Amino acid sequence: MDLALLTPAPSTPSRHLLFSPSNPATLFLRLPPRRHRACRRCRLSVPRSSASDAAPTAPAVDPSVFGGPRELSGPQVLVDALPPPARVASSVVIAATALAAGYGLGLRFGGSRVAGLGGAAALGAAGGAVVYALNSSVPEVAAVNLHNLVASYDDPTAVSKEDVEAVAKKYGVSRQDNAFKAELCDLYSRFLSSVLPPGGEDLKGHEVETIIKFKEALGIDDPDAASVHIEIGRHIFRQRLETGDREADIEQRQAFQKLIYVSTLVFGEASKFLLPWKRLFRVTDAQVDIAVRDNAQRLYALKLKLIGRDIEANQLIDMRKSLLLYRLSDDIASEMFREHTRKLIEENISVALGMLKSRTTARFSFNIFTNKSDGCSTGTTLVIEELNKVLAFNDLLTSLSKHPEVDQFAPGVGPVSLLGGEYDGDRKMDDLKLLYKAYAAESFPNGRLEEKKLVALNHLKNIFGLGNREAEAIMLDITSKVYRRRLSQAFSGGDLEAAPSKAAFLQNLCEELHFDPQKASGIHEEIYRQKLQLSVTDGELSEEDVAALLRLRVLLCIPQEAVDAAHADICGRLFEKVVKDAIASGVEGYDAEVRASVRKASQGLRLTKDAAMAIASKAVRKVLMSYIQRSRSAGNRIEAAKELKKMIAFNTLVVTELISDIKGEPITISAEPVKDDSRQTDEEDEWESLQTLRKTRPSKELEAKLGKPGQTEINLKDDLPERDRADLYRTYLLFCLSGEVTVVPFGAQITTKKDNAEYLLLNQLGGILGLTGKEIVEIHRNLAEQAFMKQAEVILADGQLTKARIEQLNEVQKQVGLPAEYAQKVIKNITTTKMAAAIETAVSQGRIGIQQVRELKEANVDLDSMISERLRENLFKKTVEQIFSSGTGVFDEEEVYQKIPSDLSIDAEKAKGVVQDLAKARLSNSLVQAVALLRQRNREGVVSSLNDMLACDMAVPSEPLTWSSPEELADLYCVYLKSIPKPEQLSRLQYLLGISDSTAAMLRDTAERGALPIGNEEEEFVF
Repeated sequence: MDLALLTPAPSTPSRHLLFSPSNPATLFLRLPPRRHRACRRCRLSVPRSSASDAAPTAPAVDPSVFGGPRELSGPQVLVDALPPPARVASSVVIAATALAAGYGLGLRFGGSRVAGLGGAAALGAAGGAVVYALNSSVPEVAAVNLHNLVASYDDPTAVSKEDVEAVAKKYGVSRQDNAFKAELCDLYSRFLSSVLPPGGEDLKGHEVETIIKFKEALGIDDPDAASVHIEIGRHIFRQRLETGDREADIEQRQAFQKLIYVSTLVFGEASKFLLPWKRLFRVTDAQVDIAVRDNAQRLYALKLKLIGRDIEANQLIDMRKSLLLYRLSDDIASEMFREHTRKLIEENISVALGMLKSRTTARFSFNIFTNKSDGCSTGTTLVIEELNKVLAFNDLLTSLSKHPEVDQFAPGVGPVSLLGGEYDGDRKMDDLKLLYKAYAAESFPNGRLEEKKLVALNHLKNIFGLGNREAEAIMLDITSKVYRRRLSQAFSGGDLEAAPSKAAFLQNLCEELHFDPQKASGIHEEIYRQKLQLSVTDGELSEEDVAALLRLRVLLCIPQEAVDAAHADICGRLFEKVVKDAIASGVEGYDAEVRASVRKASQGLRLTKDAAMAIASKAVRKVLMSYIQRSRSAGNRIEAAKELKKMIAFNTLVVTELISDIKGEPITISAEPVKDDSRQTDEEDEWESLQTLRKTRPSKELEAKLGKPGQTEINLKDDLPERDRADLYRTYLLFCLSGEVTVVPFGAQITTKKDNAEYLLLNQLGGILGLTGKEIVEIHRNLAEQAFMKQAEVILADGQLTKARIEQLNEVQKQVGLPAEYAQKVIKNITTTKMAAAIETAVSQGRIGIQQVRELKEANVDLDSMISERLRENLFKKTVEQIFSSGTGVFDEEEVYQKIPSDLSIDAEKAKGVVQDLAKARLSNSLVQAVALLRQRNREGVVSSLNDMLACDMAVPSEPLTWSSPEELADLYCVYLKSIPKPEQLSRLQYLLGISDSTAAMLRDTAERGALPIGNEEEEFVF
């Protein structure tokens, strides 16, 4: 079978599909002429079903599907008239009569007994044939009577098993008789074909039960019944090959799917081996499952249509039974049930939306704030009724989901939701929000939100699939309006003012409306802001306005922070305009009129000093930053300093007076100079030592001349990073040091020297930039240090510090005004750097040894930073080589392993490894060198080489050495003996040279006698 059999139909007809169009007329499968055949070859008919689509119960089957009554032939009438005992007796009589007659005729005409026996045999055979013919027609007679019995019923399903057994018993036939079994299969085939609806119609649900009942009534075996189902499938297959119509193709595919589904339910688990769909029609298990699933869904959908909004527990139990009968999975059934309930509430939602959007509803909208209608609230009432139906249905399903027998219910029972349906989309979400808003608006009938209404709103939110934020936004809008109305009524009616506790009154109001107290506080602040906005329309607050605002604040329990914020925002905008106008007037335009307007705004708007200063600070800092931007974009340092100078003048003449007016300080013509002691604490010594800093602290006469100092409360500390502020200060400081350059004719430049007034402006610049005393001292010191370092590097070019150079450096120090301690640090850095280079060069060239290193360390010279580690390791290696080649024979382990590595700041373990490697290499070399010097008769050299060998042995103890000439080893021992060594050294040399004790004793005795031989005077060469 093709795979398209149980899958959606292709767009074009396929000649390989199995189905053919359903014919309204009754279809028959004609049987072969021989009627005595197996049931699997029985006659089949596929008549049109007469069942009604709307009736869920089994309708009566038309008996005409079995054909009319059948007539019996002559012999069959005789057989039908004889009961089984009479038929047996008649058969015996016929056979006996035939035998007797044959014997008599044979004896009569043949004349002998043999002829009589022959005649008896002949007539007996004829009689037996007659008896066989009569008995063989019994099953056919029984089949005809069975057919007539079934056809005689108005409702074939009324046939009982006893009726069929009575027919078989009457004629003494077995159900396995071919003719009788063929009739059973034919009846079952006709009945099955009549019960199955045509291809385009769906199953009604009664088919399986009806077929099973009729099959059991006939008593037909499952294998025989299964063969009938297979024959019907083959019939559909043949019709499918003949059709070419696409619609007919779809109908035949549906007919085959219904056959598979019904067959599966009729035979149950046995259908897997009784109905070989896969082998006969190439149908896979998955396709069979699809056929079962699709038809089960259709049947379950028919069952769901009976479920309304008044569903009961017994209906759900019945649905569960149907689900099991239809073999539908719980997941699919659950989804279908939820879809059905969703469609039910979608009907109510559609009706409610239609009413809400209709012109009648729009014309008769309900005003929830005045409790008055513009004529009629019928439309809104109907909308609420539809939504209440939805909520009631949801509550019913929710309660059923908690029923004690919920396990016996159909799956999917629970709260309903619109998700996945018609209203699951962004376009429909706005309509659902309108419905939710309408229901929320009607939830405050008496200005209160009842608990049950709150629960209903929560359920409606879940049904609509609204998010928490969306629902809260709608409720906040509705509740805020209701709260404002209730608050207005309480305020105008005097209830709020008469309440002993205003906070408790407002809290109770929030609880009645289930309103967030924080949101209520926001409404209170908004009301206060609106009142304040109206009060300052003329530019100031009168005493009456202040009293009214205070009363409002007390009644609404508005905190002081909120009041200050409102005043800073509303009154601050007005005050900010006045401040900006005053600043825009400039240095020359800040006159008495402008000052009066500032004082009026500062006092009339009732701003706190902090709020007023914050507003002024913002505006002033913006102007100061514009000066900073122009200074940065200037072409040279002189122009940049001039822009900073303008900023200092603006701060002194405008900002200082502005702050005085804001604070309400009295206006004075002149003022005593104010001493600024803010930077004279920890940095006093620094101020006194740095010359440029002393100039920023002018004398009293200069302060009196320049007038009142500039303000420092408003500064740019938070607007610029510390590095940028330091750069700006340094720029003006360099301007103070270098003076202003004037260009004269012929391209000459003249530097105009500045007096101490420029340094006073520099001091004010530090306050504007928000620099602390410590930061200012650091800037001055760094500048002086840079100037001193440039000249000191020239003076100390070779790194040598002499008395004359020290006096010269002291003079430079006084000129730049650098404190002595910082000057000494600069000098030390320069000399150290120069010395480090010289020392490293000397070490590389071998002009500095361990003794010089120790002397430098005693002079507190940091050699670790001057000499690299690699050079220090090389110096250690050279020192050890000198010890092993000194000829003294002395090796001090503490000196070599501890003191020297410590002085050179190298790893002791690593140094020890270097010593041992050198000792091993030098040991054998020392012996070779001693023999060579012996042959040259250099006795002092021999002794030195042997001492070096002993020193190496002390570092790394060695085994006795080998040499090709023992006599030369003895000569070496004698030479060393004559040098009068220490006994322990002589003994160790004897061990190293491999000289026995007897030989050594003989050599010592000879030496005591003064006749010690030195060896051959001339070296002999053996060829």
